Amino acid sequence: MILDLLSIGDASLDVFLTPSEVESVCKLDSKECFVCFSYGAKIPVKSMEFTTGGNANNNAVGTKRLGVASSAILTLGNDDVAGQIIAKLQNEGVDTTYVVTQVSTATAYSTIVSYQGERTVFTYKPPRTYEFPVKLPTTSWVYLTSMGETFRPFYNHLVDWLKVNPQVKLAYNPGPRQLRVPYEQIADIVSRTSVLFVNRDEAEGMVGMKETYGKEKELIDALKKLGVEHPVVTDGGNGAITWDGENYLKIGVLPVDAYERTGAGDAFGSGFLAGIIKGENMETALTWGTVNSASVIGYTGAQRGLLKEDEMKIWVDRAHSSNVYVSKI
Repeated sequence: MILDLLSIGDASLDVFLTPSEVESVCKLDSKECFVCFSYGAKIPVKSMEFTTGGNANNNAVGTKRLGVASSAILTLGNDDVAGQIIAKLQNEGVDTTYVVTQVSTATAYSTIVSYQGERTVFTYKPPRTYEFPVKLPTTSWVYLTSMGETFRPFYNHLVDWLKVNPQVKLAYNPGPRQLRVPYEQIADIVSRTSVLFVNRDEAEGMVGMKETYGKEKELIDALKKLGVEHPVVTDGGNGAITWDGENYLKIGVLPVDAYERTGAGDAFGSGFLAGIIKGENMETALTWGTVNSASVIGYTGAQRGLLKEDEMKIWVDRAHSSNVYVSKI
């Protein structure tokens, strides 16, 4: 199998709980929102749903549905959860040659409490040593995303591999654990990144800027100074911005109601990256990412709403009919 993309990171089993609204309290003020339950109470749940997730898992499935030959590079536990994740990937047509299961370890697990379209996520990432494959195929792209606390040895191997294979382009979506460490621990990855996916808060933290509304060009320029060729900054309901090599571009979002927002960022990244890999320009890639994200938030979980290749044109036309276009900043 000739591969286009290696998706590297974590995978998990996710359980989605929708509590009874009668038993939940949302406290709103100008700054914070809380979902509260009585301490020690037994809370009725209206629905419960199990899905597979995790950033790299979602990216591999999302890009494969859009016609990219994708392979997942994952280190899982030796448990039933790992079997479910592998079976789902194979069912989607994702290559699992480089998925490793480790004896005496568990696979990541998340519990997501969904309330009025938003979600609170409890994540468990068991301690593990991430195994770098002995021999990787040469592909056109690598997508690197969230990993646990012990990510740095794997990064060392990946940097060495990228040096030997300079023709491979890197897309990077750092996870919370990568963004919490001193920047020097991810600098060598960032400086080799062709496409960086971060939200506005993450971008501001990486470059030490605050209150960047109205300063989008300066934010993009600061990320470029880190060595990133094409920074892509998402901003929730405000859409996304990027640099295509000549122009600063922005796009809004589709006016759709969110049923559940888990995986919106991963869907944007897989849509955008699939467009680039398939030879589309940055404007089309931005649009693909935007509509893929809009589709996902209409369903529970991060994968059910991921678009297929033959659905993309329908959704792009829908975006244009809603006056959602890419424009220059």
